[in-house]
Amino acid sequence: MISEHEVLIELRGLRARIPHLAGALVATTDGLVVAHDTTGLEPEGIAALTAAALGVGARLTEATGRGGFRELLTRGEYGYIATYAVGAFVVLTLLAGPEANVGRLHLEARKAGGRIAALADSALGRLPS
Repeated sequence: MISEHEVLIELRGLRARIPHLAGALVATTDGLVVAHDTTGLEPEGIAALTAAALGVGARLTEATGRGGFRELLTRGEYGYIATYAVGAFVVLTLLAGPEANVGRLHLEARKAGGRIAALADSALGRLPS
């Protein structure tokens, strides 16, 4: 299994580097929480909704010939929800306020996503066959 502690270090680093970031969560593609840095939200519910959004996003990119799913940005009245594919079995979801710099959000999330994907790949490589 992926080290929750190592993933939390990445999530807290994101919060330090991205102004107006309100929360971060890493979940499996089937909706199970790996680690989260959120307050006032139910991480299990967000993870389940992330899995559903991931499914819709993946079908949409496939149906329109845009290749494999990479990321999804949703903008609401009070801010942004961004979901990133970070490996074959893990997704990163970030919650940001309306003042957030979306370019910075993407830049930092993609970098952290690469590191989280490496942690996931390493953990999967250690599993017994």
